[in-house]
Amino acid sequence: MKNHYRSWYCSYKKLMLEQALVTLQGLLVSSMDILTCKSTHLVFLLMLLVLCPFFHSSHAARDTISRGQSITITETIVSADAKFELGFFRPGNSTYQYVGIWFKKVSQQTVTWVANRNHPIVNSSAVLTISNDGNLVIAAGQLSYSVSNMSSNGNASATLLDSGNLVLRDENSKILWQSFDFPSNSYLPGMRIGYKKNTGKTWSFVSWRNAEDPSPGVFSLELDPKGINQLLIRRKPDKLYWTSGPWDGQLFSFVPEMRFNTIYNVSFISNQEETYFTYNLYDTSIAIMFVMDVSGQMKQLAWLETIQQWNLIWAQPKTECEVYAFCGAFARCNPSSLPFCSCIQGFEPRSSRNWELGNYSAGCARKSPLQCENHNQTTGGPDEFVMFTNVQLPVDPVSFVSGSVEECKSACLNNCSCTGYALNDYNCSIWNGDLISLRQVSVDDPNARDFYVKVAAPVSGPKRRKRRLWIIVVVAISLTAISSAAVIWWMWVRKLKRKGEDLISFDFNNRSTQEGLINKKGAEKGRNKEMELPLFSFSSVSTATNNFAALNKLGEGGFGPVYKGSLLNGQLVAVKRLSRKSGQGWEELKNEAVLIAKLQHKNLVKLLGCCIEGDENILIYEYLPNKSLDTFLFDPIRLGLIDWPTRIHIIDGIVQGLLYLHQYSRLQIIHRDLKASNILLDEDMNPKISDFGMARIFGGNGSQATNRIVGTYGYMSPEYALEGLFSIKSDIFSFGVLLLEILSGKKNTGFYHSNSLNLIGYAWDLWKRNRALELMDPNIEETPPANVLLGYINIALLCVQESAADRPTMSDVVSMFNKEIALLPSPKQPAFSIVRGMENLGSSNIRPEICSVNDMTVSILEAR
Repeated sequence: MKNHYRSWYCSYKKLMLEQALVTLQGLLVSSMDILTCKSTHLVFLLMLLVLCPFFHSSHAARDTISRGQSITITETIVSADAKFELGFFRPGNSTYQYVGIWFKKVSQQTVTWVANRNHPIVNSSAVLTISNDGNLVIAAGQLSYSVSNMSSNGNASATLLDSGNLVLRDENSKILWQSFDFPSNSYLPGMRIGYKKNTGKTWSFVSWRNAEDPSPGVFSLELDPKGINQLLIRRKPDKLYWTSGPWDGQLFSFVPEMRFNTIYNVSFISNQEETYFTYNLYDTSIAIMFVMDVSGQMKQLAWLETIQQWNLIWAQPKTECEVYAFCGAFARCNPSSLPFCSCIQGFEPRSSRNWELGNYSAGCARKSPLQCENHNQTTGGPDEFVMFTNVQLPVDPVSFVSGSVEECKSACLNNCSCTGYALNDYNCSIWNGDLISLRQVSVDDPNARDFYVKVAAPVSGPKRRKRRLWIIVVVAISLTAISSAAVIWWMWVRKLKRKGEDLISFDFNNRSTQEGLINKKGAEKGRNKEMELPLFSFSSVSTATNNFAALNKLGEGGFGPVYKGSLLNGQLVAVKRLSRKSGQGWEELKNEAVLIAKLQHKNLVKLLGCCIEGDENILIYEYLPNKSLDTFLFDPIRLGLIDWPTRIHIIDGIVQGLLYLHQYSRLQIIHRDLKASNILLDEDMNPKISDFGMARIFGGNGSQATNRIVGTYGYMSPEYALEGLFSIKSDIFSFGVLLLEILSGKKNTGFYHSNSLNLIGYAWDLWKRNRALELMDPNIEETPPANVLLGYINIALLCVQESAADRPTMSDVVSMFNKEIALLPSPKQPAFSIVRGMENLGSSNIRPEICSVNDMTVSILEAR
């Protein structure tokens, strides 16, 4: 045994010595030849003592370049945890070499910093080294380029940190220079964007010239030097291209996507010495960065390890209308119209020729000068204001506290330089000079405001007297026609009475909703079918909605806008108007009217009447003040208003409504577009299923095929979305998705999580790992018992299974909720649960996020 141990020990010593020889790269080779298995323990220990400093030096050199050391074109250094790598690289097909830093674990080489952007290298013998004066230098033959430029005693070393920062330190570890102070185009966690107040030093990010040329491009991202806490994108030479809007502590006003950020924490620092923004990740294992792209967009990117590619979280500016001054001065940009740009009322293009060619940058000029300017009065003149609704206000306002609209208006009217004003609560904002970047937005946009533009008053002097004479003549002529007009009006009213009921005076509480039949002419369109509903005149509907005013608009869907209407008795109604741009038409409206008229259930929206006149197709519903379920689930402000008992109440109502449609109504109905936005809530949060334009009468237990694929992506079952096959199990799938959304507070199609394509995939992944309780919405303060929540998640996953045959019926779902089925089946692989994302996220670090992904209702996809 002793001889055996001695033999093993001898072999072990020999192996260790051989490894030491390799590490020393051949040093002491000749001396090691004399060592044999009979070497004494003393010789072995002495050799280890000699080799230890070399081992230490070899390890230290992994992330550091010391004085006298260098790296060649084929060598690199790597940060301590192998997050970043520094070395020479060649972008794309370029023949030039650059020194840069890139992500080590990202398969697509993504360079975050370039040392020699303006000094490319062609010499293959170039090295990166620490010079005798302690500076970081790229040496290529007789040429050299100093990356750093500072004074030191020469005893310095450069270390690549796991943050991606290359730091140059002296022997006392004092930082002499760092790459984070000289950024390229990438904004990494821990970096700053801002400026030093005493030296004028700035931290800004400049785009590459193109994908193969990292030299400074035409776009730069920087902090507004005027002291406004907002970011700017400038375009060379010095043209403002985009603004982020002011920082409010959570987001920049023109970057609404940041509202749903759960990945990083942004800090704004401003003191006597410096002002800057910085950010840090909650989970440092995730690869995240912002890039000033060559396209002129600021992009937030996240690396998805599973699919090995960068995922775009958001980018700004998204459209031409978000580009600073895209339409020039005194013009309004509307991304929903063509062309995008139009002059404000009272203005005309400065250059009609450029406008026709699509160049709007010169903007618009006044058709008539302001009276204040004409008379050179400091107190202003009788100018007027034109109101614009639902617009994003122009840039560079002057704000002050104002007590009323009149006070704000007066402040602008009495200032000859003022061109417009807006009032938000008690904050009055006025604009002096050109109005830049006035943009039309949707009514539900958080930046939507009313804006008043100052325009020229009516002309004065002899022209005004002439105009008064014309007014007198016109009035005289008008008076002679009043009697005729009265007669015509009286006849028109009588005709209108025959044409339809007066919605304004209609009392739905005392009159039957089945009073009268619609027998509208237009047999060629199928409009002669009977629908047991009151028919109302278009003029009365228009009056009830204040001529379809924007302030009365409740929302908009695939069918068209929905407005609030007011009747004389104080009752409110919801008016759904078919949009001419909608993919839906008379067939869908008729379908909805016929079906809802025949359905009566407390969890289905009540249809009160309709209007079919000319090209107008309108449905009148009961008014539900709490709008739709999605306004609670997906609004971070209102999300906390629905606690667990309320959610259970809503789920139960949806279940009862679907059970009635599928099983107990006179007609078996498949809804085909069940989603959160089609669940309306009354004042007591009772849910009502709405929007039956896509619904179909269905008989039997089989499935039907169609070439008209309708519904909303994310809620459509796989057999319907991919093959056009629908059945009651299609609604079951949609209900399962909706149930997951109610439980989690997250949107299926807008859900972003590193390991999941959507909410279904995320829920399935948690279920498989016995972590399903993490799906629960964290905004719910009083969480339900674990077994109750697990039961609901189990039911939801059963409803979204891949195969329609595996999904339960609605009556089965009711039995499951009522615990009539003691042991719930285990769900199978759900549909659309493809996994994507970053791997190795710990359980404590999972941070799901909602992105700004819009629903899209597919009206008709016809096979050809």
